[in-house]
Amino acid sequence: MQRHTGGVGVVLRFQRVRPRRGDRFQPLKSAEITPRFLDQIIVALKHWKFDIVSSDEVCRRAVTLASPRRFVCLTFDGASKDLITSAYPVLSQHRVPFTVYLPTAFPDGVGEAWWLALEAVIARENRVSLVIDRKELHFNIPNAAEKYQLYHFLESWMRSLAAPDLSVAINDLCKRYSVDLAALSRASSLDWSDLARLAADPLVTIGSATVNYPVLSNLKNDTAQREMMMGAAVARAVFQREVRHFAYPFGDAASFRRQHAAMAEEAGFVSAASAISGVVEAAGRTSLYALPRISWDGRLRSLRALRVMLSGAVLPRPAMPPPTGTGDLRSETRPDAAF
Repeated sequence: MQRHTGGVGVVLRFQRVRPRRGDRFQPLKSAEITPRFLDQIIVALKHWKFDIVSSDEVCRRAVTLASPRRFVCLTFDGASKDLITSAYPVLSQHRVPFTVYLPTAFPDGVGEAWWLALEAVIARENRVSLVIDRKELHFNIPNAAEKYQLYHFLESWMRSLAAPDLSVAINDLCKRYSVDLAALSRASSLDWSDLARLAADPLVTIGSATVNYPVLSNLKNDTAQREMMMGAAVARAVFQREVRHFAYPFGDAASFRRQHAAMAEEAGFVSAASAISGVVEAAGRTSLYALPRISWDGRLRSLRALRVMLSGAVLPRPAMPPPTGTGDLRSETRPDAAF
């Protein structure tokens, strides 16, 4: 299968690396892996004779003829604090290259990790009220299944909002339920001293992921381009080096459009990584401005499954806990909506 579908290599996308938790409600678990499993992945990649390469080397191999050995590139989105506390000790021990895509508002202390704040509110409360489309809605969420359903409904709704509306919505929710959004965002993100430590390592590539980490498809074109260019400019000024690689925030097919690839090229990046699953082909058959990546699902803990995915096959994601109760959130407007 690999001979027919595997391309010349794969770019792996990770987000958070931290020890396993026992909480019943973990809506972002798919975006997490443990340090131990990261170590197992690297050991397995070496055993399977993959070349673990930098983003620069990905670009080189993508435009040349196929090499005898396939490659894997390790990338980390979001610049989460646990990258320095949990992931970097493993990565540095193995002496493997990796790329960090940085949204610069977060080490500046002004980014809003709204997805974490939403998780914090729902995890703590048994009843949540908020305004959607100018209507006050109330949701009873006494158990984990209902919390999951509400989280995924609200996460999808918030991702559809324009950036100013999203900020208003999450700040209103945090104010209602006494969640300090600013403190939560700062605590969960790398600071500039962490990033300086990473940047000093020649095996680490610092890439850009805009300033505020918005859903680009919700922005006007000039605003999206400004986010791209300003994010790179800030990182370039801090690290005194060129920032050559970019990752679209969230990066799925719904979060960026074809014109964003042209913007990334115009901004001077040599690659722009998506979160659309796929392998890298040789001889220029893969666009470097829509670079596919395989997002590892932290609910899977199987090296065998990883090996199949690296071959170019597609694995289905594990199903989320099924919804319970009644009520269609898309049309529900009555008080005390129960899942």
